[in-house]
Amino acid sequence: MSLASEVIAAATARDIRIATAESLTGGLLADALVSIPGASRAFSGGIVAYDTALKASLLGVDPAQLARTGPVDERVARQMAEGARRACAVPRTGAIAGDAVPAEIGVATTGVAGPDPDPQTGLPAGAVWIGVSSAAGSRAVRLDAEGDRAAIRGAAVHAAIRELASELGISLVFPNT
Repeated sequence: MSLASEVIAAATARDIRIATAESLTGGLLADALVSIPGASRAFSGGIVAYDTALKASLLGVDPAQLARTGPVDERVARQMAEGARRACAVPRTGAIAGDAVPAEIGVATTGVAGPDPDPQTGLPAGAVWIGVSSAAGSRAVRLDAEGDRAAIRGAAVHAAIRELASELGISLVFPNT
């Protein structure tokens, strides 16, 4: 079973909804989750905010923060994950209408896919932040990925799924077989 499958199974078993906010991954993270059969029971949706202005307008990232640090930043990643939870709020218990409830977990990706460094900050290709938000708070982890654009984006998706697994308490240590 893939780690994405384990994430969807664990979230479904606990009635936990997941939402994504993506920049450099451009929807690849959402695709990795919805590729799993039954994902609709755990995945609410996602926002691709590739343009920096959308991070503020759709996800509620502080515009002053974006101006100060650019989009590839720990605080921006956390705010994107928080914004995903709010933006992807849905009614619960099978209702189509009603009071929307934020997703329990938001995960976000922001970084430099390359090949050139970030024009605002000079950060090199491969600099990535993964943001995670839940009722327990928000956090972000730095990833220094290597390779071409596809490899960097793939590494960011893998790291985001690992962070979702961690948030759900899924063991990332696999015994040798």
